[in-house]
Amino acid sequence: MLRSSKWLGPLAAFLALAATPAVADTLHITSSPSGATVEIDGKTGLTPFECEYPSGYFHDPMSLLGKRLSHPITARISLAGYITKEIALTVGPREWVSMSGHKRFQYYLFRAYQFHVDLEAAGTTLTDRVSGRTSSDRSILPDLSLEELVQRAKPAVVYLKGPEKAGSGFFVTDTGVIATNAHVARGQETLTAVLTNGEQLPARVVYIDPELDIALAKVNGGRFAHLVLAEAGTVRQGEAVVAIGNPGDAMLFSVTRGIVSGVGKFSSAGPGTWIQTDAPINPGNSGGPLVNLQGEAIGINTQKLIGENVSGIGFALSASDLLAVLRKFYPEPKGKHLDLSEPTQQDERASEAAGFCTVEFTEPEGARIYVDDAFVGKAPATLKLPAGRHTIVIRSPGRADSVQSVYLFKGSHINLNPDF
Repeated sequence: MLRSSKWLGPLAAFLALAATPAVADTLHITSSPSGATVEIDGKTGLTPFECEYPSGYFHDPMSLLGKRLSHPITARISLAGYITKEIALTVGPREWVSMSGHKRFQYYLFRAYQFHVDLEAAGTTLTDRVSGRTSSDRSILPDLSLEELVQRAKPAVVYLKGPEKAGSGFFVTDTGVIATNAHVARGQETLTAVLTNGEQLPARVVYIDPELDIALAKVNGGRFAHLVLAEAGTVRQGEAVVAIGNPGDAMLFSVTRGIVSGVGKFSSAGPGTWIQTDAPINPGNSGGPLVNLQGEAIGINTQKLIGENVSGIGFALSASDLLAVLRKFYPEPKGKHLDLSEPTQQDERASEAAGFCTVEFTEPEGARIYVDDAFVGKAPATLKLPAGRHTIVIRSPGRADSVQSVYLFKGSHINLNPDF
């Protein structure tokens, strides 16, 4: 009896501690605008979003018995018409060691109780147009010499570096939109983009695809050299290709050559259409372009196969997959054409010589109006435009751009609304 009573106190204390319900704290995520979808650790909701987690997820553990977070958590916030954002909610891994030094484990902690995300409208962030060639385009482009090919394509390639990892990317618009791999950008809000001329620019990570290994970043500025994208249907097995990128421990913007070994689905590599090549692809090449001899990007260099007795097997996600992502923000032109009959030369001279016409835009409210690529105001609006031909774009969040080619005659008065 005396021996059993010796352990009664500690045992009772342990049982009492085990029976104590875990204390919970609340994680809050808000966005501007609100109503965005939040996807976090298998849970889904709308902002303002709240979710309870054990207090041990917010504070350093005091012992082995406390609840602890064993994996990092990232939140994905999306809203139609806005750039989807991924934010890292946790820091770690950290290591806990007992006072005796015999017990240890790794854990993560939430960085804060409250997170707020300002969402950016896609139409104001991802601007300009994306150039692509489809399999239906039968035009035959001349092959370039390797020297000319590199001279043309290399200025569009960038070296992307962050605090913990680095990779490659390339411009897909002249307004500074960069395509790269998701595994290069994930967990980073901003990367440094190093251009071939040595210039360094901050690149905001503006989109990470939830399924494909594709991400988009954006730098401020304009007139960047960029690549035309060629869909998988244009790629021929056996054609020569060049990979441009920044492999680790090698020169930046280096070039390797190979052929297209195969094109198609390859589940072992992941979702998407893959281009297999024997052009050497190494860590650091990830996110760079695989370029054909016409100077078009046919894919994003993503991974190489590593194994015993394996060499010369690299994979690039096809430009078809990249175009599918980009078309979420750059839909194919859609709209109506007014005055399809061409005006006579006499009409054109008379209209363009002098005078204006009145154009009313009544809907949708708040839509941004562009005339000949220049922003002129928001609907509803009444504008005086010079007579002649104009390209008018009406851009509203969550909808495809309405692109209309209009010939305006002097003194006319029309109401122009989008054909979404």
